[in-house]
Amino acid sequence: MNDKKWVWRNGELIPEEKATVPLLSHALSRGSAVFEVFGTHPGPSGTMAFRMDEHLKRLAISLQWLEMELSCTIDELTHGVKEVVAANGVGRGLVKILAFWGEEAVIDLVPRVPLDVAIFAIPNGEELSLDRWRNISVCISRWRKLHPETAPVEAKACANYLNGYLARKDAQDRGFDVGLLVGTDGFLAEGSVEAVFLIQDGGLITPPSHRILRSITRQSILEAAPVAGIPAREEAVLPKALFSADEIFTSHSAVKVSPVERVEDRKLDAPGLVTRRLLELMDDIINFRDDRFAAWFQPL
Repeated sequence: MNDKKWVWRNGELIPEEKATVPLLSHALSRGSAVFEVFGTHPGPSGTMAFRMDEHLKRLAISLQWLEMELSCTIDELTHGVKEVVAANGVGRGLVKILAFWGEEAVIDLVPRVPLDVAIFAIPNGEELSLDRWRNISVCISRWRKLHPETAPVEAKACANYLNGYLARKDAQDRGFDVGLLVGTDGFLAEGSVEAVFLIQDGGLITPPSHRILRSITRQSILEAAPVAGIPAREEAVLPKALFSADEIFTSHSAVKVSPVERVEDRKLDAPGLVTRRLLELMDDIINFRDDRFAAWFQPL
């Protein structure tokens, strides 16, 4: 089965070219979809998923917030992930679970049927460049982070990423890699797909979760850092803190730690001492050299 790409859709494996929806589907024309993305890693005894259990929990929470329901169970999703990873022969790569309304909906804004589900297993390559960290530049975006009373910003909903698209395009148009969003409350939030961490006096500070995506990678760093002797806390910070922090880095599923070497016109030595320790720690974790975090991986 490895000579072509396969997608798991609603309980069966289908060729990738058949994994389509109508142009007037509710998901495409209304943005009504929820997704999860997590890494797969070649482990000592086969391919392993990074914190798949936590990602599936977040998927369930996102659906609850959006008052949507799946056409399958979480156990069926777990089985589907294993099937599609094996069918595509993926070692290091990403799994993307997409839950969506695939039927045409010209007028109907609120479908009353369960969501379709598709699962993709994508091998690492030039486009993904998984774990390939580099120093990056960041700016403060001219766009604001969605207010949590306008939409559940902690949910991994596709529609929320229009906000992220605008921040990323704004940054790139200005010659930066990442645009950091500030909330309507004036406090620093996150990037397009990245959590942001500031390092001050040897400890980590990151914006609190109730106004940003409930990032699994961000949570992993918050849990791992203290084990390595690095204090870490959530705290509301103003954007001006970016200009006094000793070190800064971002994190997301594909690259756990990206050192920041420039914030607007401010240059930093990157990676700094603490950032480098975290780079090494996360690299040890995802390459199975640190048994303290073995429970973070599930066999596929």
